[in-house]
Amino acid sequence: MTATKGLEGIVATTSSISSIVDGVLTYRGYNIDDLAVNADFEEVAYLLWFGKLPDQEQLQELRSQLSEYAAIPDEIITQLKLYPKELSTMAALRSAVSSLALYDPEADDMSRESNVTKTVKLQAQLPTIVAAIARIREGLEPIAPKKDVSIAENFLYQLTGKDPEETAIKAFNQALVLHADHELNASTFAARVTVATLSDIYSGITSAIGALKGPLHGGANEAVAKTLEDIGSLDQVDSYIQAKLDNREKIMGFGHRVYKNGDPRAKHLHKMSRELGEMNGDTTLFDMSVRIESIVTGQKGLKPNVDFYSASVYTQLGIKRDLFTPIFAMSRVSGWTAHILEQYENNRLIRPRAEYTGPIDQKYVSPELR
Repeated sequence: MTATKGLEGIVATTSSISSIVDGVLTYRGYNIDDLAVNADFEEVAYLLWFGKLPDQEQLQELRSQLSEYAAIPDEIITQLKLYPKELSTMAALRSAVSSLALYDPEADDMSRESNVTKTVKLQAQLPTIVAAIARIREGLEPIAPKKDVSIAENFLYQLTGKDPEETAIKAFNQALVLHADHELNASTFAARVTVATLSDIYSGITSAIGALKGPLHGGANEAVAKTLEDIGSLDQVDSYIQAKLDNREKIMGFGHRVYKNGDPRAKHLHKMSRELGEMNGDTTLFDMSVRIESIVTGQKGLKPNVDFYSASVYTQLGIKRDLFTPIFAMSRVSGWTAHILEQYENNRLIRPRAEYTGPIDQKYVSPELR
């Protein structure tokens, strides 16, 4: 056996959910560019779960179900209020999602029908949990979800209690579409490993959130936002970034293990960032981001990934930095659950091997002779 660090280059399973071939990302064969421009997030979730885009009746049924399931148990709200205020938002989300299983009588029902129902519930309830976490941390009461509005609109409404602008809804919907799935990334693999033991779907999603919490997976957009905050203004970009490059420090939001010629999702977020800046009458964050890209790409040859412009997009939507990764989870739960359903359909326990590098031929010696 020969080990491959980080399983890089290892094909661990087959999947019909998403693919990355020659730098092109597709969901069920649909190019991400096509979906980002044309599809609602609810359509994309249906596509990931059921393998096809919904017709009008199917889409309406899904939207009705998402609306029906969006409220979370009162016990979860009470629990969130008891969490320490300094607790990370991802730790709060991980704990709350795990607790959802306690209030679902079908949590351990492993039938396909029950798991599909739980899939829709999780997609509906994660945005409500994230918005509740955000408001409780600000000393505010959570806002109940509206009926019969999109996930994008509902989430922005639940954060502030105000109806969001159409441009904001469109931008946030597109961000959700772009983050919905990404083949066998770390959190998706964690979810599949967990449910491959035939553990329940809540355990799988809790595992995925735990993996996404790590800064090498889900926290890069928060780091980009901090960089923009630290720089402060367009005229400070060059000196700040050049100093980082001269000190061989990593500039977050650039490069990707899978995409060698640029992340196909980044251009959509670039456009969104500009449009939101224009909507708000202040393009400073967009202009700073463009300048950073010019310097880093010019000197290092690295192109922005999905995290880079999502930082300015979320900031311009009035979303605080510590919510960026939970929002990632809100979107990616559509892909996680699709992979979980696929794993259940053709399951085999995931049990790789390790190349042993420790000592050999050891002999036991009693304690008094050691």
